[in-house]
This record gives sequence, C-alpha cells and structure tokens, in this order.
Amino acid sequence: MPFQFSEPFSRRTHLLQNGSQGKGPVLYWMSREQRAEDSWPLLAAAHAAASLDRPLICLFCFAPSFAHAQKRHYAFLIQGLKETSRQLRKYNTQMKILYGEPGPTVAALTATLDAALVFIDFDPFPEKQPWRKEFLDRVSTTVYEVDGHNIIPAWIVSPKKEYSAATFRRKVHPLLDSYLEEYPLFPELPPRESIETPLFLSLEDAAARVATETAEAPLSPYSPGSSAARAAMRRFFSERLNDYDTRRNNPALSALSDLSPWLHFGQLSPQRVALEALKTPQSPAREAFLEELIVRRELADNFCFYEPMAGTYDGLPEWGRKTLALHAGDRRPRLYTMAELEEARTGDPLWNAAQKEMVWKGKMHGWARMYWAKKILEWTETPEEAFERVLILNDRYELDGRDPSGVVGVSWAIGGLHDRPWAERSVFGMVRYMNDKGAARKFRVADYIESVNAFISNRTGENLS
Repeated sequence: MPFQFSEPFSRRTHLLQNGSQGKGPVLYWMSREQRAEDSWPLLAAAHAAASLDRPLICLFCFAPSFAHAQKRHYAFLIQGLKETSRQLRKYNTQMKILYGEPGPTVAALTATLDAALVFIDFDPFPEKQPWRKEFLDRVSTTVYEVDGHNIIPAWIVSPKKEYSAATFRRKVHPLLDSYLEEYPLFPELPPRESIETPLFLSLEDAAARVATETAEAPLSPYSPGSSAARAAMRRFFSERLNDYDTRRNNPALSALSDLSPWLHFGQLSPQRVALEALKTPQSPAREAFLEELIVRRELADNFCFYEPMAGTYDGLPEWGRKTLALHAGDRRPRLYTMAELEEARTGDPLWNAAQKEMVWKGKMHGWARMYWAKKILEWTETPEEAFERVLILNDRYELDGRDPSGVVGVSWAIGGLHDRPWAERSVFGMVRYMNDKGAARKFRVADYIESVNAFISNRTGENLS
C-alpha cells in the first residue's frame, strides 16, 4: 500500500511506481534540486523516513557524460554539493555519491540496500527521461516523484501542452495563493551509523572521474552553492529590482537578477525567491520579475513535460517548421562554420560580444541571447542545422544550459515556440526577426561590447579595447 502523505506533500508528490517496501533506508535520488534547504523532494523523503523510523540517504549520481557539459559546469555542481552535504549533516541525513549511468546505477543501489521507498526529483529535461525509465524498469520498490522546481506542480497546473504564456498564465494565477506557501520544518531524524557499500565514492573521486571526461571552458565568475545563491538574491532585491521592468532588456546595464545558474543547479529554490520577492513593495518591476520567475520559467517545464519531441527540431510548432521549410532555399547573407561561431569570428561585433560573454562568463544577457540565436538561423545553411548549433553552444557554455528553459529559448528563437507568426521575410519566413538596427534603437551597443571586452581583459590581462 502506498505511503500516505499529509498536506502539503500529498499534492506535490506523484506515485510513479506502486511497488514493495523494503527493510532498508528511505532513498532520495537528488538530481535537479541540489540543496538541503527549501526542497519539497527532500522534505517529503525526510517525513517518510521519520514516519517509518528509517535512515534517510540522499544520493547524487554523476553521469559519465551529460548534454555537452564541461568542467565549468561540474566545478559549479561539485562545489555546490560540498555545501549541501555539510548542511545535510545538521539534519542527520547522509549524502552519498555514485558514478555511472544513472538509471542502472541507482537501481543497483536500491536493490543492494533493500530501500524502503525511493524519492526522485521531477525533471522533464529530455536527456534525463531515459534515466528515469531505466531506473523504474529495474526496481520493484515504491517510487515517488516530487516537483521541487515549479511552485505549482507541472501535472497540476495544466493537463496539456500550452501554446503561449497567455494561456498558461490564466491557469497559474488562480492557483498561486494556495501553492506559494512557506516550507515546513525539516523533521527531527535521529543520528544513525553511516551506511556504506562499494558503490559509494567520495565526492573527490567522482570529481576526478568527470574531470578526465569533460572539456575545458573558462571558469565562471559566479560563486557556486546555496549561500552564494541567497546572497545574490538579496543583492538583486536591494540593488536592482526597483527598475527591473525598465532596464532588463538593455544588455549594456547590469539589471538582471543573474539567478539562473543557481536555479538551474537547484542550489536555490524558485519558491523561496518568489516568497522573498513578495516581501518587497508591490510595483511593475516586481510583477515583471515574478512573471519571468514563475510563468515563463514554469511554461518551459510544461513544454518539455508534454511534448515528446522537446529538444529536437521536430518539437517546434508546425507553423514554424512549415514557414522555415518554405524559405529553406533562400540565400543566406553569410554562412559561418561552427568553429567561426564558437570563436566569435563573425562580421557582427554585437553578436561576437554576446558569444564572448557566454564563453567567458557562462551566462549571456537574456536579450542578447535571443539576438544571438536568431543570427545563427540567418547564418546557417538549414534551419535544422541552426537549431542544433544553437542548442549545442547553449548547453556547452551556459551555466544554465541543459535545461527546459534552454530548450524552450532555442525553440522560440528558431521556430517560434510560444510566439505567433510575424510579417514574412527571407530566411525567417514568419518567425520573429531581430537585427542590429533594432538593437541600436534599444540600447548603446558600443557600451555592451565594451563591457564584455572589459570583463575579458580583467580576467586575462589582455587589453581588448
């Protein structure tokens, strides 16, 4: 019989497999939500462990390769996990590290420990779907999925794929008051003797393995971990939120929250960010920020959850693929190789600056990211190849790449996902067009280019001005 959850866990927890209950510990397979505080999956697992009087083990499994991730991503992840592991000790919860293909590896541990229950993170990112299937195919244990990433669980807010932010927004807002609530306390768990098996590695050993299997990229200036995430959140609210709505689309200004790396790695709870935002005075700026944090971000999960072809060209809306196909033979103004794009060797100084910002910072300004992706469509022989190039570069360099929001951002830029048809033009068809003249009307392009060059010069000591 399934475990009986009380509120608020019952409405955030989804029974994936009604199986047996072993005599061993409760396991929480941490993947998307890499934090010890403000985590619905961890709290649900902890309450189950307390109720059953079982140890709670938090697992993290390093995959040998993952969606073009580089050393910069693993460095951010590993440092964050070190902090999470320290914090978990306060709750008498053990954190254990595994290495291997995640589905079979976690399944083998589940059997070895005769787990009582298993909890996993909700994560619709396409590359992780085989992990979950392979895991469920190999275990007979009861398994629960908990959505700790969306304020309203994805399977509750909508039963289908939404076609625009407008339709999704109408479903989100009526539910926010009941779901945007404070987290319950972590239950008291007694100290337990550490459980050990040959499958467990030290975090240092796992880090050494992934370091030999991943490519280099400059380390990001963003400090990993939940403490750094909360500090960044507080700085944004105190220094930049007030004029967020009027300054956020200007890449020459430091106006964004810059929270996406920590949100992506699960080192910061989106629900915590929303709760803290609501403590600030109501304003158009606050509402604009909450729109991005809640509606736009959770719409990305909705797409990946309900669209089986998410992350591929075939996942683009039919009208977008049709109009791009009609213009596939149009003459491109210039064709660049993948190497020329990666090395920012185009004839567009604005685009080059955006590419350099991503490579050196691990994060590109949101407006520049849209322009950057659309120019790749204009400079690539086919729209299918453009989609692949944008996704690869996004996942290879962005700290917040390899994520539903990245999939949706690429799909919006290339194929008009969550957008509407616009005036027809060469190459783009009816997909929204962006160019450098539009950029010049919005902000001082030279200031943005100079800010990127100054950042790189500061990191390398080379004068790029």
